[in-house]
Amino acid sequence: MNFAPSASSDPLDRNRYPADEWRLREVIYDATDLGRTETLFAVGNGYLGLRGNAEEGRESHSHGTFVNGFHETWSIRHAEEAFGFARVGQTIVNAPDAKVLRLYVDDEPLLLSVADLESYERTLDFADGVLSRELVWCTPAGKRVHIRSRRMVSFTQRHLAVLTYEVTMLDADAPVVLSSQILNRQDGQDEYDVPSAALGEGFDPRKAPRFDGRVLQPTTQDSGDGRYVLGYRCTSSGMTLACAADHTIETENEYEEHGHVEEDVAKHVYRVRARRGKPIVVTKVVSYHTSRGVPALELADRCRRTLDRAAAEGAEKQFESQRAWLDDFWARSDVSVAGRPELQQAVRWNLFQLAQATARADGLGIGAKGVSGSGYEGHYFWDSEIYVLPFLTYTSPQTARSALRFRYLMLDAARQRAAELNQEGALFPWRTINGQEASAYYAAGTAQYHIDADIAHAIRQYVNATGDEAFLAREAIDILVETARMWADLGFWRGTGAGTFHIHGVTGPDEYTTVVNDSLFTNLMARANLRSAAEASRKLRDDHPREYARMTARLNLTEDEVVEWGRIADRMHVPYDANLGVHPQDAQFLEKELWDLSQTPEEKRPLLLHYHPLVIYRFQVLKQADVVLALFLQGDQFTPEEKRANFDYYDPLTTGDSTLSAAGQSVIASEVGYQDLAIKYFTSSLFVDLADLHRNSSDGVHVASAGGVWTALVNGFGGMRDHGETVTLDPRLPEEWEQLTFRLTLRGTRVRADIRHGELTLTVEDGDKATLVVRGQEVTVGPQAPVTVALAPTPRLAGAPTVRDIVGSRRPDGTVITATVPDSREAEPV
Repeated sequence: MNFAPSASSDPLDRNRYPADEWRLREVIYDATDLGRTETLFAVGNGYLGLRGNAEEGRESHSHGTFVNGFHETWSIRHAEEAFGFARVGQTIVNAPDAKVLRLYVDDEPLLLSVADLESYERTLDFADGVLSRELVWCTPAGKRVHIRSRRMVSFTQRHLAVLTYEVTMLDADAPVVLSSQILNRQDGQDEYDVPSAALGEGFDPRKAPRFDGRVLQPTTQDSGDGRYVLGYRCTSSGMTLACAADHTIETENEYEEHGHVEEDVAKHVYRVRARRGKPIVVTKVVSYHTSRGVPALELADRCRRTLDRAAAEGAEKQFESQRAWLDDFWARSDVSVAGRPELQQAVRWNLFQLAQATARADGLGIGAKGVSGSGYEGHYFWDSEIYVLPFLTYTSPQTARSALRFRYLMLDAARQRAAELNQEGALFPWRTINGQEASAYYAAGTAQYHIDADIAHAIRQYVNATGDEAFLAREAIDILVETARMWADLGFWRGTGAGTFHIHGVTGPDEYTTVVNDSLFTNLMARANLRSAAEASRKLRDDHPREYARMTARLNLTEDEVVEWGRIADRMHVPYDANLGVHPQDAQFLEKELWDLSQTPEEKRPLLLHYHPLVIYRFQVLKQADVVLALFLQGDQFTPEEKRANFDYYDPLTTGDSTLSAAGQSVIASEVGYQDLAIKYFTSSLFVDLADLHRNSSDGVHVASAGGVWTALVNGFGGMRDHGETVTLDPRLPEEWEQLTFRLTLRGTRVRADIRHGELTLTVEDGDKATLVVRGQEVTVGPQAPVTVALAPTPRLAGAPTVRDIVGSRRPDGTVITATVPDSREAEPV
């Protein structure tokens, strides 16, 4: 399975999905890939998400409505128990489905999979934030029906969604029935009794498991004047939810309406005597509220207040507010690739997904799938801090701050987890919703201690970019101190004299190599964490003495402890092999033989679905970029020559089985000169979901990969780095691109960067002046005074490094490195 398209390929079927820079348009209905399209056309706001299921229901891969953080808990049963293993699993719950609006004409249902469609178009508009669909259906009786629908989850009102459904008989009268419903699909079943196609899929550890018993316990039902309310409590977690919907109809046709509500279903039905050319427009306004324990009756009242406010403003006002919010979002966040509409469409789709996953999370985490699907059970990982927070920090800093505060609110649980693992300070869970560790496989989960340093990295990046010292002083400093304490306690000293500091028994980003000693990525990120904590503590001492006094009292911090962090950071062991001229991924990594990916059958990819972990662990083979990611995040710790040597060694060993990998590979490929390879990896990130390159887009959007698209554009081709307090730019514009434009918000000033061949122009779009460094030259740009800097061409490397470049090399002990494929018994080493 080759996940990376060629540098010049367009993996989308343009007959079905025409290139459109501001929309994803589907002009041919196809029921063979519903899982993918349900994800591609999902709408959400970071709190509430509605999958792109057809309004009429029935055929689907998986009907889905998700609320960020709304989860059920369950006991993790380990085949063999051990102290400290994760005990309680957490899985996002499929909330009651309010998308359903069924249509019957002459008592015949509209079912898209078998309908005679004269025309069809579905559009996700990135500028309006609305999913719309328009079609003409020819009924079995030969009557033509024009249908238009709109669906929106509000960015301005966190708990609100608006749906409209318009039906017009084109050439004949007919009885029309519109049945609007709210269905508890988590536990109940609709009248069709159609199981989710997702349930029939085979083993895949990335998918969410099924629950054995009932999850949502009904607590309240209410109806009246077209409004319906359902309330529930989760059986084990105790979380509560209420969902409510208002209905209105506009038509010149005669109609009657009725409805009823039960524990798992609410229905409002319009029976219309439709006349030719007379539209029927039904508007459905929906609200969801959740809590960790507030009674559902209270949440129902909150839903009513949300609906009352929306009713007073009117549905169209919600659509206008949505457009205004997105106008501001794109002014801050847009990245444009001139003259490449197929790339531009995909770039904006990915950036729009970042908005849909984060905009109204409002103190909650950012799930690996946002609110677009149930993949990875709705958990939060390190993905947020490394792949999503940079985009937010430099385009929507308030949203970044909210995401970092979520980690602060999790700090007490992280302290408890550290104590459980016999460590000082705090250890954040590898995967979680409620703050408790939910990773049942510790080797590729809890052992990834680097998540502490990843969070600290995001804090440093945010504070430097925004100057938000108030957040640092009151909350972020606690995270920095407690994570630094964990590293100081976890590692140990070796050697005589000053000695070196080592960290053993951890797992780096590459999950095909676990529980190792002196992980290069972990050691470098831990060193940065320790330095950030020491620098932040001294900054508070010097600039904010009152806050410093409060902090030291709160955390019982001494100056001796801060001094020790600096000493550890200075003497942190950084593995290096002079014989091969590369930094080993960990202390034992180079002792293994190479896995020859070039000879691995496509049907055996990804490796994690076809080989036992122990088989994979015995080889030099990577699930995702590890050392290469360190070259990016800690790039100021390597020379250009070291970056090139490390990339040449590790890139051929990287499977790309993780969607997190390609973005970092693209950044470093661009920096060291492999421009075609950089575009290839960028394209892989760009189309991960749009072209379903990993064959699991049905589980939801790969939000971190979407963030990686911004990373590859801005940090890769734009050459942006933020290792110090000043942002630097060293652009690498691809030869076939005319221009790349992106924005950075630096301490309240928004700067636009326009990169063309031979020059870079910086323009202040909003705010005061900003200072950046362009290829070593300090540049200050102010309002109404753009600055253009000439750019000399950069060296370009042809081809790509291969495993054959490594085979035959000798380790320090004199043994020769070979490459094999473990399941080819007759294959001789090459």
